[in-house]
Amino acid sequence: MKFAIALAALLGVGSAPALAGGLYTNVESNASYTGSDFTTRTTDVHLGYEGDLGTESFDYYVQGGPAFVADDGVDGTTQFSGKLGANVAASEKLDFYGEISLLTADGDVDNSYGTKIGAKYKF
Repeated sequence: MKFAIALAALLGVGSAPALAGGLYTNVESNASYTGSDFTTRTTDVHLGYEGDLGTESFDYYVQGGPAFVADDGVDGTTQFSGKLGANVAASEKLDFYGEISLLTADGDVDNSYGTKIGAKYKF
């Protein structure tokens, strides 16, 4: 049910005529290790939308979909994951970016949230 709601929201954003951009898919797999010991792998299969609000200095994206989570020694689960991010061009050579992410959980376990912020300088 969570996936259906998120997909409908993404498609609603993608159909907004005032926004310039497009739909995309993104498949990403992230594994975690402690030393050489595998602990977990999460594979996201996202549908997303990216745009620029009519300006070259501000780009954004929103994406979401199922996340297949495989912890070491435990049956895998399917959750919902999503990301919202933006990139701001401060100059021709300097960009600032940020991202907020979400991974749902079942039962008594709390949802996981993440943030990313950074700068990229082009030589």
